[in-house]
Amino acid sequence: MSDTLFSRVIVPVASIDDARATTRALASHVDSVAGTVVAVHVVEKAGGAPDKASVEQRERDTEEMFDIVRAQLEGYDVNLETEILYGTDVAETIVEAAHEMDASSIVFTPRGGSRWIRLLAGDVALSLISESDLPVVVLPDEPEVEDG
Repeated sequence: MSDTLFSRVIVPVASIDDARATTRALASHVDSVAGTVVAVHVVEKAGGAPDKASVEQRERDTEEMFDIVRAQLEGYDVNLETEILYGTDVAETIVEAAHEMDASSIVFTPRGGSRWIRLLAGDVALSLISESDLPVVVLPDEPEVEDG
């Protein structure tokens, strides 16, 4: 079962910390099946309202996130693809992309934040779990191991 789940995974990354945490938790699972990781970031469009930052700035930020994913998957038997997505509903955009990319699952680690913050900001993780018709794998956040 896990061979199938991790053969071609869509990995949404929301920030540099999220990219680091998710890739750290995911690497060994995908490595064990020589799978493909498609790291995606959704540049959220405001749908008529002013955007939070320029698209160019958010695309540069996204490339930094993808660099973290590349660096952390180095040495693993993993094929990496990256894709910047654009949409007004982050969860819906991820699920649509997962279908288009023939993903075996959507994989992420939950981000922190209080219930109030999630309520006010919207809870993408909950929407992915409750609205996706594809398997969604939520991996526990593994603590970062420091050298020395």
